[in-house]
Order: sequence, then C-alpha cells, then structure tokens
Amino acid sequence: LKQTLINLVLSNQFTGRQDPHNHLRFLNKVTSMFRHPKVPNTTVKLLLFPFSLEGEARIWLDKEPPRSILTWEDLVSKFINQFFPPSKTTYLRNEITNFLQKSNETFNEVWERFKDLFRQCPHHGFSELHQLDTFYNALNPNNHDALDSAAGGNFLDKIPRECLSIIESKSKVRYSRSRVTDVRTNANANLSNSQSNSFDLQQIAAAIEDKLDIRMNRFEKSLIEMKNSLVTPTAPLKAVTEVCVTCGSNHSYNQCPLTRGGNDYPVFHDNIQQFQTAAGGNFIQNRQNQTRPPGFHQPAQKNNNQNHF
Repeated sequence: LKQTLINLVLSNQFTGRQDPHNHLRFLNKVTSMFRHPKVPNTTVKLLLFPFSLEGEARIWLDKEPPRSILTWEDLVSKFINQFFPPSKTTYLRNEITNFLQKSNETFNEVWERFKDLFRQCPHHGFSELHQLDTFYNALNPNNHDALDSAAGGNFLDKIPRECLSIIESKSKVRYSRSRVTDVRTNANANLSNSQSNSFDLQQIAAAIEDKLDIRMNRFEKSLIEMKNSLVTPTAPLKAVTEVCVTCGSNHSYNQCPLTRGGNDYPVFHDNIQQFQTAAGGNFIQNRQNQTRPPGFHQPAQKNNNQNHF
C-alpha cells in the first residue's frame, strides 16, 4: 500500500458513532482512485480497512476470531451487523412507511428529508415504485395537485423514471422560489427592525435633549445668582465743587476776576501772591535788558500824573 493512500484513510477514520454505510462508500471511492492491474480492488480494501478504524470500531475488529473474515463481503456483513444492527433497520423502515410532510415544510425540504431516510437505511428492501407511492401519499393536497398537473394527469400513472424527473424538477423550482421568499422575508424583517431601531433612537435622542435643556436652565440660573451676589451697591456720588486754580475761590477759572482784569483784587494766598510778584518783576527786568536793533531808541515813559503847563 502507498503511504499516500494510508494517510488519506487516516484522515477520515470510523469510530463506531458515524454511519457505517457512509464509511463504506468513502472506502470504495478512495480505493477506486488507486487501481493496480495485478491486485484486485477488494484486496486493496481488505488491506486498507484496518487503518480506517479507531476507538470502539478498532477494538471490535481486533476481537474478531482469526480467519473469520476472508472476503470483502464477509467484512461488510460483519461491520454492518455490528454498527447498524437489524433493530435500527427496522426502525428506519417504519420511519419510511409512516413518512408525512410537516405543516411548515416546503416541497424541496420534504423531498430531501425523504431521500435522507433511504440513505441511512440502504437495506430497506423497498422497490422504486413503492418509494414513489409512499412519497406521493405523504404530501399535502397542494403538492398532490402540483405533481398531477406536471404529469398531465395522475402522477402515479407515469413510469418511475418520469416520476423522479418530475419530482426533481419541481424540487428545484420550489427551492428557488423559497429562497426568493426567504430573501424578501429577511429584507422586510430587516426593514422593520431598522424602523424600530430608528424609532428607539429618536426616543433616546428626545430624552437626552430634554435632560440637556433642564441642565442648561439650571446652569443659567446659577450664573444669574452668582452674578447678583458679586454686584455691590455703590454709594451716591457727591456733587463736585469747582475751585479756581488761580485764586482758590469757588468759581471757575474763566470767571476769576484776576484773569478778567479790573481793580477789584481778591486777597491772595501768600504763595500765589509771591509767585505773581516774582513773575511780574522778572517780566520787567527782561524788558529792560532786552537788546534792541541799532538806531532804535526807546521813548521815555510819560508820567501820566505830571502837570502840563
């Protein structure tokens, strides 16, 4: 045996809990790809079979008496009887005989479930016509009418090959329609869920907005109270009394008699009088010391009090 073939079998070992018929089909498929012109295929399967078992199944094979399995047919018979006993065959036969379509089951689903029962029980013993009759009578009235309409009369009047062709054709059509229906149903459900989710989001947003309004009102009220607490009342301002900068009396500078001229002089403060006297003396002295242009003679002051003769 080639190591590649052994590794392939080791990747899909039978433990005693799987379907033994499926395991035998797997071995037939694997060995059919590695044919040797001088070695029969059944011999290859006998040599390869022990590598395909593990656990409970391997223990069973090791307990078989020596030379109790001489051919591939002997091995298959013992293997099926051990892991697929007659009681299980009887149970599956009853399941097939009492088979009925479920209320929520589509045509494609009921046909696939019916075929699965026959795959699980290869030794059922039912003829092809008996299988078709069992399936037809297990359907609901709507599917009866659909098969009769496709057959152009009584469905069971057709030969088994034509009946199988009609069933497979109807199964594919119904399967495509059911998928479209499922897609539409899911789309409607998603739309409904999205609308519901949108409504929920709107409610949440409205609740958050209300809470924000309440908090903003409280915040504005707190700011107003804080502002009022910081403002202190101001004392009334006293009337400003205008004082003359020249003489210190209670009148404006423009109304001062000293600046306006006249013979009525107020009594000055000492410092202001001294300032005025010093300023006048400096002014006169400066006029006397002023340098004049050549040929200019200052006229002598006339004494206004001098008597004229």
